[in-house]
Amino acid sequence: METESVLHPSFLVPVGHVEPVPRRIRGVIDGRTVFDTRRALYVWEWQAYPQFSIPVRDLVDGVLADEGFAEQHGAGTAHRHTLSVGEDSRPGAAWVWGQDAPAPLRDTVRFEWAAIDHWFEEDEPVFVHPRSPYSRVDAVRSSSSVRVEVEGVVLAQAPSCVKLFETGLPTRYYLDRAHVDWTRLRSSDTVSRCPYKGTTSGYWSFDGEAAAHEDIVWAYDFPTIHANRIAGLAAFYNERVDLYVDGEPLPKPGTPAP
Repeated sequence: METESVLHPSFLVPVGHVEPVPRRIRGVIDGRTVFDTRRALYVWEWQAYPQFSIPVRDLVDGVLADEGFAEQHGAGTAHRHTLSVGEDSRPGAAWVWGQDAPAPLRDTVRFEWAAIDHWFEEDEPVFVHPRSPYSRVDAVRSSSSVRVEVEGVVLAQAPSCVKLFETGLPTRYYLDRAHVDWTRLRSSDTVSRCPYKGTTSGYWSFDGEAAAHEDIVWAYDFPTIHANRIAGLAAFYNERVDLYVDGEPLPKPGTPAP
């Protein structure tokens, strides 16, 4: 089956782009508010999604210590800092922008996402990374039939689906579980998170005669409100299965992402 690298619209925001965040952004470590700001900035260090950059003056409970190391971060030079909150010290947790960065970024700091225990937009938690204001996630009911095969074995055959269109990613085809042959699949402990769709509730693999095909199908039982139409449905990685939509083979995209 022919493989194509791009089957969907590309990201349009250039690396180094900076925009204001019109939302209150907070970060919490060990129950302490590290920063609380209404002056955060989006900065695109790569095209797929932005990071938050926080004015240094809006640090509430946290001290930054320069580690004497700098590197390029897409928008300019950033200087690595240790973040200390009480007795908790987190080396490499923060990057303070240098003078060659765009003017709005100066005197702001970009935190490593995992270095902050909890992120909030207004009063809602945010997972994995900030949601891009230029990305859309649309779950649309469709009468397109879908058949899924691996090694010639039919794993699903559905008369309709919900198509999930997510900016920069291949279309995903979510199927009613009644149309999936679960007798041929085994569950796994894998869990993934998406800032647009939420936390997965399950992954499943297929053991074929030629090879084991790990984590080729997943489900969101409790997705975010933005993707509520996929609740309880199952989707297969286009990249890892043979997918037929309305009887036609779908070329495989090049980069896997759930």
